[in-house]
Amino acid sequence: MPEATTSIDYVMEKASGPHFSGLRIDGPTSSPPASSATAPSVADVNAPKQPFVIGVSGGTASGKTTVCDMIIQQLHDHRVVLVNQDSFYRGLTPEESERVHEYNFDHPDAFDTEQLLDCIKTLKSGQPYQVPIYDFKKHRRCSDSFRLVNASDVIILEGILVFHDQRVRSLMNMKIFVDTDADVRLARRIRRDTVERGRDLDSVLEQYAKFVKPAFDDFVLPSKKYADVIIPRGGDNHVAIDLIVQHIHTKLGQHDLCKIYPNVYVIQSTFQIRGMHTLIRDRGISKHDFVFYSDRLIRLVVEHGLGHLPFTEKQVVTPTGSMYTGVDFCKKLCGVSIVRSGESMENALRACCKGIKIGKILIHRDGDNGKQLIYEKLPNDISERHVLLLDPVLATAVIFTFICRKKHQIVSLSCAFWKLP
Repeated sequence: MPEATTSIDYVMEKASGPHFSGLRIDGPTSSPPASSATAPSVADVNAPKQPFVIGVSGGTASGKTTVCDMIIQQLHDHRVVLVNQDSFYRGLTPEESERVHEYNFDHPDAFDTEQLLDCIKTLKSGQPYQVPIYDFKKHRRCSDSFRLVNASDVIILEGILVFHDQRVRSLMNMKIFVDTDADVRLARRIRRDTVERGRDLDSVLEQYAKFVKPAFDDFVLPSKKYADVIIPRGGDNHVAIDLIVQHIHTKLGQHDLCKIYPNVYVIQSTFQIRGMHTLIRDRGISKHDFVFYSDRLIRLVVEHGLGHLPFTEKQVVTPTGSMYTGVDFCKKLCGVSIVRSGESMENALRACCKGIKIGKILIHRDGDNGKQLIYEKLPNDISERHVLLLDPVLATAVIFTFICRKKHQIVSLSCAFWKLP
């Protein structure tokens, strides 16, 4: 046992030397210039749905794969694909293979970033991609095989340097950094490389001291600042992973308009709402039924709009004498309807807000040159009130939305139906 300890210490001490984070021991060699003829973009501007791209980075053996696997398991109701940066290692030349112990696999230039970019862009455009398979024992790609990855709802890109290149980062919707203690990572790497990759202990320790640790300090750790979420302890942090999965579920459930306009909220569709939409879009519906179900839909919009106003906490005494802590309705409200269509929403607003003041504005739309205010009659103290702007669009839209502009103390309520013939 003492001899083994001496051998390990000797290897680590021998490997430790001048700080080095280049690609090769004999000095950094400039990578070959990228071809000027770039492949045409495969992004389809008319694609109906963009996948949610998650980047997962961290030091070697930090638990990135475990975190990815846990996220995939909890997103079982969505299609998820995992893309490993390790698949895009550049194959070594015969000369480099002879001096493989002097090659830094943790350097950014060891990866084919251009192909990685092409892969993610292709998947985001909804097209499948043939991901290369890298043989870690031969240090080159398998020329006769690949892994076909199909486009999915969620794309997880995992690797130690996925945050290093700004072009790759810009394709991500969420960036996660797995932060694990250095000693734990080294122990995991020794177990992985000796068991899974058939390497001996001395070579693992030598590579770690020469390349892995310096590259982590120079490239991986600085990229931590780009992370949206930092997970300490990796896969052992179930609370952080649960929160991340909940956030992903929320983003995937958003309407496409919410992804474009952050101040837009779309009421979640239910069978009741779809049923009322079906009735009012039926060309054979009577005028009475059209008005009745339209009023019900407008009432839903008003209720949801009121829910986005500020509130204050309030305590009341219940009939049983106990204390109940609730909230008080927002004070100082008023409505403003756009003549004439906005008047169709006034009854629902009055039903929800007793005695509310309602002003009027008339806007003339002059082609594409903007809007012109023709008439206005507003409460004198409107600058001190929260404004509910009633602006229904009876045109050809198929969604039922309201817009909340809290910055200007305005909640714009909008409902859109199919226009009757």
